[in-house]
Amino acid sequence: MTKTELKGRIYAAIDARAEAIVAIGERIRSHPELGFKEHRTARLVDETFQSLGLTTKTGLASTGVRSELAGRRAGPTFAILGELDGLVVAGHPEADPTTGAAHACGHNAQVAGLVGAAMGLTATGAMEHLAGRVVLFAVPAEEGGDLEWRVAQRAAGHLELLGGKQELLRLGHFDDVDLAMMIHTTSRAEDGKAGVPLSNNGRVGKTVRYVGRAAHAGGAPHAGVNALYAAHIGLMAINAVRETFRDEDTIRVHPIMTHGGSQVNVIPGEARLETYVRGRTLEGVLDANAKVDRALKAGALALGARVEIETLPGYLPLRCDATMARYFRENAIDLVGAEHYREIGHRAASTDMGDLSQVIPILHPYMGGARGTGHAADYAIADPALAYVAPAKALAAMVVDLLWDDAAGAREVLAHAAPGLTRDRYLALHRGVAKREVYEGQ
Repeated sequence: MTKTELKGRIYAAIDARAEAIVAIGERIRSHPELGFKEHRTARLVDETFQSLGLTTKTGLASTGVRSELAGRRAGPTFAILGELDGLVVAGHPEADPTTGAAHACGHNAQVAGLVGAAMGLTATGAMEHLAGRVVLFAVPAEEGGDLEWRVAQRAAGHLELLGGKQELLRLGHFDDVDLAMMIHTTSRAEDGKAGVPLSNNGRVGKTVRYVGRAAHAGGAPHAGVNALYAAHIGLMAINAVRETFRDEDTIRVHPIMTHGGSQVNVIPGEARLETYVRGRTLEGVLDANAKVDRALKAGALALGARVEIETLPGYLPLRCDATMARYFRENAIDLVGAEHYREIGHRAASTDMGDLSQVIPILHPYMGGARGTGHAADYAIADPALAYVAPAKALAAMVVDLLWDDAAGAREVLAHAAPGLTRDRYLALHRGVAKREVYEGQ
């Protein structure tokens, strides 16, 4: 059998199961869950893997589900991933009425593609023709946010790092993986039906608490220290320093206010913010982060308040492996046509796949099938075949390309990949970023 013939058999097996793959994606879409809380979705993945005759490990970094397929000979280990979580999007018509969670980023399609690839590989006995191992990994908590809850989980000892792949790295669940990929759904017309980005921004997270002094807002405002006004000035100061960010660093700072006062006739004695500071390089992120801290302190100084600034390790910048990208391009053109393939360039969003990219070679391509705006109320799956089924074929095809001929493709990737961080160096980097600072503006 040739490599092309094996891919053809896998594609046919996936097509025969297309209805089931779409149903899994739609079932997940209907029951969105937030990061590290994706228990229902994880059970579905676990049950589906077991129905294929696979052995699973569950509860990894809270909700991760991992299974393996072994080739006929030893060789490199290639992981294919899908993300379990949704995110809170106000006004999304399919948001969970209790949590506000919605699948407004297409992670339900990622998991459907992962499961679909597993179906195609197992149904055809593809691993009998390949060397090495495939790790099938449904991973938690790529979406950020929910920072107060995650910080509380960290304080209670349930987490250390706040992203799913970060925790999986910390806990050693990627120690035996040599290279990895996932496919992210896209709704952007400029991404085409398939494409590969060159890189993505990294980021740090921040929680900010201004502490003033409560007083009667009508009878004795002079006796209070308005923490809400201090926060406003901090936000305006951040806006004032934006022009000092270098264009080539693609800095993004986008704070929200999570608390602004207790009731209208009380001078706010406390105000709270959350923000990310994103950038193309770690150096750019750290430079912008220092400017944001200085701006936040200006609000405290102006009002005579106190500000407590906690900087949280975020996601590292992502870089896609060029050799893996070449293989994906060939498969994507076969699946969607050359006219629909795009070289995407740099993206200013962040993902914890960036952390993985600093440790092992990875690929993080995009495939279409969605409409609307990512992370917005109008985001929806518009083309189930492209969103759910085509990624299953693309993932399975990459397994064949990389593990065929005694895993020659994977060995080529590893021979050309730049040395990455060890797990110890990775953890030291993150722990060095974590900081809590208190500034008294009085």
